[in-house]
Amino acid sequence: MSGLRGRHVSAGALAVWLAAWAGHAAAVAPVDLDAAIARGVAFLVADQNADGSFGTPQRTKDLNILAGVGSHHGFRAATTALAVQALVEEDDGSPGVARAIDRGEAWLVAELPHVRRHDPMLIYNVWAHAYGIQALVALHGRRPEDAGRRAQLEELIRGQYALLGRYESAEGGWGYYDFGAGTQRPNSSSQSFVNAAVLVACADARRIGVEPPEALVQRAVEATQLQQLPDHSYLYGSYLRWKPRRDVNRPAGSLGRSQACNLALRLWGDETVTDAVLEEWLDRLVDRNGWLEMGRKRPVPHESFAQVAGYFYYFGHYYAARVIEHLPASARPRHRDALARILLAVQDADGSWWDFPLYDYHQQYGTGFALMALHRCRAAPEEPVGDANRGPPQ
Repeated sequence: MSGLRGRHVSAGALAVWLAAWAGHAAAVAPVDLDAAIARGVAFLVADQNADGSFGTPQRTKDLNILAGVGSHHGFRAATTALAVQALVEEDDGSPGVARAIDRGEAWLVAELPHVRRHDPMLIYNVWAHAYGIQALVALHGRRPEDAGRRAQLEELIRGQYALLGRYESAEGGWGYYDFGAGTQRPNSSSQSFVNAAVLVACADARRIGVEPPEALVQRAVEATQLQQLPDHSYLYGSYLRWKPRRDVNRPAGSLGRSQACNLALRLWGDETVTDAVLEEWLDRLVDRNGWLEMGRKRPVPHESFAQVAGYFYYFGHYYAARVIEHLPASARPRHRDALARILLAVQDADGSWWDFPLYDYHQQYGTGFALMALHRCRAAPEEPVGDANRGPPQ
């Protein structure tokens, strides 16, 4: 294991790698899946702030991501949105979970309209707009008899569309840094994975009848397609268009991004993203999961092999779970089992999941992503339950 540079590897993570290379893995027992989810839900309920939000700017380290007051408002809003959506999806009807959801909803309703970029350079608020939309869609499904509440949530989604329009990159799509002119309309580089997160959220909202602005979506789709490489790896950002073979743009570096980008383009009508493409990248995620695992919990962005950053770990696995939903029913079981095995192996003792130390947001957003991924690893009653036997990694 010399390639791990001496870092500790958990027994669970090692088991995942060995299972992948052995080409065989047993199906995950529903009781194990349910138990892990229950621990994750309990962590979120216990960790919620008094005001209903999730995450804080505390627990700093010697090396911190550059962020000011406005940035932290965006971080907290995005983290709260992910945690609330996860709790909605895993609502067990208990008073504690219901109370946590209601408090989180109240915070999002009050705060999402006020999230802005911190300054011309820092545009972290785009994450809050994307995941805010997703959370509002999830909340829209609760208490369907309350028409007034639903109308309010729909209007809030439209408000997030307006903010996405305000902070759209001049070249289409979105980035979270403007290292250029610092203009009113950001001079940020369009980043494939940010575009993907926004496009998936917009597709979610479209399902409940809240259509996003057509031109805004089309520009984001085109910006993402321009960053797609022939093997369905994706550039980290458009600023690397002349360096397509840089490590971060190669398949290993793109492993945490390709799931989201493939899904986003598929949802918005790109016929080149076929079932075969989706399955190939799901298999890559499992067979080559070590690329992401070696970056998990590292404190410096992109310090790992293939320039992988830790914060792509649960991001990538969450969108992989959503990709599985778009495959034929017969193809889903083995992918769900493979994904569930990975996530169960890396859950921490306190019930949380985290991949990158980001102030005091990482356990909350990581747990939100992991819970939503595991939620989608449950087989629907009408679907076949196959075994998870796999061929050897390619």
